Amino acid sequence: MLFIALDDLNDWIGCLGGHPQTRTPNLDRLAASGVLFRNAYTAAASCNPSRTAIFSGLAPHRSGLYHNLQKMREVMPEAELLPRYFSRQGYWSAGSGKMLHYIIDPPSWDDYFPARAKDNPFPHTFYPEKRPVNLPRAGDWQYVETDWAALDVTDEQFGGDWAVTKWIGEQLQRPHDKPFFLACGIYRPHEPWFVPKKYFEPFPLESIQLPPGYKADDVDDLPPAGQRLARNRYFAHIQKHEQWKKGIQAYLASIHFADAMLGRVLDALEESPQRDNTIVVLWSDHGWHLGEKEHWQKFTGWRVCARVPLMIRVPKGAPGLPEGTTPGSVCDRPVSLVDLFGTLTDLCGLPPKADIESRSLAPLLRNPQADWPHAALTHLDKPENYALSTQRWRYIHYTGDEEELYDLETDPHEWTNLATKPEHANKLAEMRLLAPKNIAPVHKSKP
Repeated sequence: MLFIALDDLNDWIGCLGGHPQTRTPNLDRLAASGVLFRNAYTAAASCNPSRTAIFSGLAPHRSGLYHNLQKMREVMPEAELLPRYFSRQGYWSAGSGKMLHYIIDPPSWDDYFPARAKDNPFPHTFYPEKRPVNLPRAGDWQYVETDWAALDVTDEQFGGDWAVTKWIGEQLQRPHDKPFFLACGIYRPHEPWFVPKKYFEPFPLESIQLPPGYKADDVDDLPPAGQRLARNRYFAHIQKHEQWKKGIQAYLASIHFADAMLGRVLDALEESPQRDNTIVVLWSDHGWHLGEKEHWQKFTGWRVCARVPLMIRVPKGAPGLPEGTTPGSVCDRPVSLVDLFGTLTDLCGLPPKADIESRSLAPLLRNPQADWPHAALTHLDKPENYALSTQRWRYIHYTGDEEELYDLETDPHEWTNLATKPEHANKLAEMRLLAPKNIAPVHKSKP
């Protein structure tokens, strides 16, 4: 099992068509070799709750972990995470790079790079000595890593994801005396968007196109809660300093770099004894706004943030899917990343974990057009704020019962909020019925 994460990646990859200028040959070749889920959603719109949901098999409304400031082991001190469960079933579980939120959680792994004892998942990465480079700091509210630059270094000198993928490649190519669960956390395109300058070169600044999902008056029909979430200070600050196209250029460059690092891992697998018996899963923890809805960053329920890349390739002979996946398959059913735990145990023929809520996607891997009567749920920062996704419709609910409704068939960028239209009252009522029940409150740390 090869379990690959890319951080903060939206649909700006070739096979998802999110931006016409993106360059992602390795993401595209992986998608073409298995099943591409075009309607996959994160369980939460920020790193910590999203990754915790994947590794625990529990969505935020079951665990009580909703936002980045919570600590996983304070909220879930006894939770057995995905790699430890696999180890208990006879697997060697190892990882490298960011898989959880800035921690390794050493007891969950048999081996890790960097060394798990330090509980720091990041190898040394080259960053400029003088920062910020391009985007001035506007105040304490601004995330210190929101900046971008082309660096005059080689991939090896840059380190970071290069070092992660080097270690992963070495583990793939050595012999193993037991099955493995190998997790690879590629940090880009997470900020800061500093990558070697050769990854900027395909994207000359004068040619940069704005996000296809951007519309100038897009937020006018949003409820007050939606408008407050949409118009954040980052986008206004970036526009003020005329950095919008530079930011887009740097995000494209960072995706291009992450794709090249993925290529190193895929090549290592192809050259290894494990090439024909390894399940490959690739996902991102959430998407990213680059001006859509006048927003920059994440933390929202709109599709540009909630929808994520998901690709799964299963070789023939897998216990839970003996026929394997059909190359080039595409699935448009709405699925959630919280279901990866249940999917992986099913594919590997392991006993289902009893104390989680994670259904298997194996029926869709077998037949991407199979019936799938489930909606995908994405939480924001608190229980009352969430988004629901069916194959055609999206519903967003805020505290105070403020709502949004979108028809993806006619409005894929969610430009027209239908929640106040009388002709859509029945659909709105139907979507409300899908709201989560028995919701856990936000877990509060003890003093």
